[in-house]
Amino acid sequence: MTEQQAGSRIRVEALTPEALKSAEQWALRLGLPLDDADADFALQLTDAGLQLQQLGDDAPGPVRVDFVEGKAAHRRLFGGGSGQMIAKAVGVQPGVRPRVLDATAGLGKDAFVLASLGCDMSLIERQPIIAALLEDGLARGAQDLDVGAIIGQMRLLTGNAIHLMRHWEGEPPQVIYLDPMFPHREKTALVKKEMRLFRPLVGDDLDAPALLEAALALATHRVVVKRPRKAPCIEGAKPGYALDGKSSRYDVYPKKALKP
Repeated sequence: MTEQQAGSRIRVEALTPEALKSAEQWALRLGLPLDDADADFALQLTDAGLQLQQLGDDAPGPVRVDFVEGKAAHRRLFGGGSGQMIAKAVGVQPGVRPRVLDATAGLGKDAFVLASLGCDMSLIERQPIIAALLEDGLARGAQDLDVGAIIGQMRLLTGNAIHLMRHWEGEPPQVIYLDPMFPHREKTALVKKEMRLFRPLVGDDLDAPALLEAALALATHRVVVKRPRKAPCIEGAKPGYALDGKSSRYDVYPKKALKP
């Protein structure tokens, strides 16, 4: 789904004079205006990188991708390493670091965790604005001494994940990870700033069954789907088993054992 399909208007703006040229380049690349007084969102160029700001009186603060500091750094250093549930779900174990495709990359948080554990990661993000934030965060992270090597294991692809998986070129991923937007209407879904921001942009992933089908056809070893803990499985093939957490679970669709 594009931002136009979702019904949201977006402008690009530079918050410093130095960022004006970059703002013009992003506006041209994304086909967005630099001036739109009625815009719902602003894609802002700042000294700290690209950020998305919802406009309006009750809007949350801006969202940017930062793999160097903040929550990403804390999780990298203190998140539990290979003992994390996502690591177990994709099959990280002694001597095994699978090639993983995150086909619903979003802001790249889960992909960064897996890359930090040694997995070779491909990422697909189809929403152009979110892909731009992710591209900017990866570029800045690549320059950092601490995380540059991790970013080097992450490859970003933009476009429709179903199409890209059906027409995959090169060695197929061993594991495909999916975290589709869920039609979730509880108040808890509004707590996270990113969710408040992205829901009007992205909408729900109503093509999740086709996404799962394409993933199962491409992955050589397993597909993993992250779901809200009490949500139904994606329509289609049934998972072999699930790993349950406090608020979410991982449905695992095994095809072949991962071995060292």
